[in-house]
Amino acid sequence: MPHDFTRYSCQITLPGFGELAQRMLQNAKVLIAGAGGLGCPAAQYLVAAGVGTVGIVDYDNISISNLHRQILYNPKQEGNKKAFVACTRLQQQNPDIQLFPHNIMLTDENINDIISQYDLVLDCTDNFETRYLLNDACVIAGIPLVYGAIYQYEGQVAVWNVTNEDGTRSPNYRDVFPEANISLIPNCSEGGVFPTLAGIIGSMQANEALKLITQTGELLAGKILIFDALTMQSRIIKTKPVTETNITALPHFTAIPKISAADVKANLDKYILVDVRSKEEHEEFNIGGINIPLDNIDDISPYLEEDKPIVLYCSSGRRSAEAVKIINMLFIADIFSLDGGLKEWNR
Repeated sequence: MPHDFTRYSCQITLPGFGELAQRMLQNAKVLIAGAGGLGCPAAQYLVAAGVGTVGIVDYDNISISNLHRQILYNPKQEGNKKAFVACTRLQQQNPDIQLFPHNIMLTDENINDIISQYDLVLDCTDNFETRYLLNDACVIAGIPLVYGAIYQYEGQVAVWNVTNEDGTRSPNYRDVFPEANISLIPNCSEGGVFPTLAGIIGSMQANEALKLITQTGELLAGKILIFDALTMQSRIIKTKPVTETNITALPHFTAIPKISAADVKANLDKYILVDVRSKEEHEEFNIGGINIPLDNIDDISPYLEEDKPIVLYCSSGRRSAEAVKIINMLFIADIFSLDGGLKEWNR
């Protein structure tokens, strides 16, 4: 066994694995989109297993409220960029591989340049716009995509866009989820997530990636695994074996006008604050202003006639961004979403 393969001896001795599979891992180039709860464990296992080139794309900062599931980081790194910190930590774990941080927000203008450097992508993101963008870009580029998602106590894993034996492609995300009402689906910071669930699903994603690279075992292609952390039960739902979507162009998402908490605090009397959370959330805690839940956002029209700009806020900035998008489709308005929401305001 080559000296540089010594650390992988326990997997090389597996029946049907061997040095050939290890060299496949060594030659593989994997992009992990999202360095959060799913991306942390997925990246650790891929790096430990000897995947030769790993890219981490994430534009977010490390936050204390996420440390219960984002196990690559510690409290002293709060505020630092996840992509850089993750790559530094992972390089220490395995100095023999190449790691590339991509500290950018994925858009329809840059995603092709990023994913073209890799032959496999893991979707470890936590928002639907990026998820659809990743899916569509991988379908157009012919790159397999390992999907993972978590919410509260339940997780999902699947492998999209794999080449079948007859040359057709397996289903992708849009075959199963053609569209989602993004505004009605909370993210982890709003709906909560069981910490170990992130580790389980992220590890499953790494598992599927290793199988795909080494051509070992049976992939979750044409299937979705659904896992319940409370009962420790899982089930596999079969989908159709071949994609029925025809994706030829990337979705375009208009940039949402945002404003920082620091700017609003410094000029608070210059803005009209609007809380787009529910009445119950507003009564429990708010930073002032009026309460117009997202479902009733068109009720904001009387306030658009005032001379002050309007700042919408919610828990994380997700619902307020969606509200800005809706308002801009209905009215001409001087309106912003509070970047990072109440979480950033309190921080």
